[in-house]
Amino acid sequence: MPANKTDTIRKTWRAATTLVREGTQRSGWFETSEALYLNSGFVYDDAADAEAAFAGPGKDARFVYSRFGNPTNAMLEKRLAALEGAEACKVTASGMAAVFAALACQLSAGQRIVSSRALFGSCHYIVTELLPRWGVESVLVDGPDLAQWKTALARKTDVVFLETPSNPMLDLVDVKAVAALARKAGAQVVVDNVFATPLYQKPLELGADVVIYSATKHIDGQGRVLGGAVLGRKAWIEDKLVPFLRHTGPTLSAFNAWVLLKGLETLPLRVAAQTRNALAVAKRLEKAREVARVLYPGLPSHPQYKLAKRQMKAGSTLVAFDLAGGKKAAFAFQNALQTIDISNNLGDAKSLICHPATTTHQRLPAEEKARLAIGPGSLRLSVGLEDPADLIEDIDRGLAAARKAR
Repeated sequence: MPANKTDTIRKTWRAATTLVREGTQRSGWFETSEALYLNSGFVYDDAADAEAAFAGPGKDARFVYSRFGNPTNAMLEKRLAALEGAEACKVTASGMAAVFAALACQLSAGQRIVSSRALFGSCHYIVTELLPRWGVESVLVDGPDLAQWKTALARKTDVVFLETPSNPMLDLVDVKAVAALARKAGAQVVVDNVFATPLYQKPLELGADVVIYSATKHIDGQGRVLGGAVLGRKAWIEDKLVPFLRHTGPTLSAFNAWVLLKGLETLPLRVAAQTRNALAVAKRLEKAREVARVLYPGLPSHPQYKLAKRQMKAGSTLVAFDLAGGKKAAFAFQNALQTIDISNNLGDAKSLICHPATTTHQRLPAEEKARLAIGPGSLRLSVGLEDPADLIEDIDRGLAAARKAR
């Protein structure tokens, strides 16, 4: 495959340029946009060529089957790695495929994982139900509490897993402090960085070993495709992750990879605008008497505002809040909205809202929801690209309905 003209030059690109340019490999047709390779297999000049291709990576490494690798996927992987500052990246069929692969590829019976308690519902299932079936000891801690991390990591541990900010209530974990404790315990630190995006938080720079994304969220950002990504050191990716992916098959479709490449080109513009809107919405909610509490890392009222300022470049596109009237008020609020859609997705150009207790975290026991502060009046709002005045008008409409429902 021909190289780009710029591939022969050492490049030092800033994030926005990287997201448009990095990793592009043009075919012999010299297309402007990244090429889309919708093929499952590849052909060989002769039998010896096939034998060499299957012998393993080397100076003549090439694609042999799209379950193992594909030129379009490879462009996405290179671009994401450059943005994250990672040595290597592998993409997957979904964010949950990325989470499961990153954990399962390095854990086996008799080993131990310590995880923050505040996790997306499916991640919570993997840590608390699926891994223990395989004989993995699973320990949960309250993410913001460093004393709990210290106690849990006082003995040998194999993996540490956390989300920060967490889904859905935007708890923060001090990545640098936890990573230091994890190193002493011999653990690999895996961070789900979806809410912060690769633009606002760099877990690898804070001491993490592996970073995970649901590319379905901000990276696509327009509700079109599913995708995931796992990033880390090249040796770990090749020795641990790649064999797991090759033999279990959570492969990202080349079409989805191509869509995600297009999404990356506008990621900084979208996320910056969404963050401005989220801050405006959070400030409005903070003034509403119907709202018992607002959680947004960019507000001084957030319990971990100082940590957010230290390890994040900006707040987030997500806002969590509790309505004083409980479930009845929360449902009335959602049902009154005319601009914001009810949906469990997030990071989208369209503003989306959900009631975690009855959707994304429905299956958690009541006591676990309470411990995570997911109450009957809790709502998670993913703020989009609409005019902030229209969003605030819609929120006022919801607040009026919530007030009547109490």
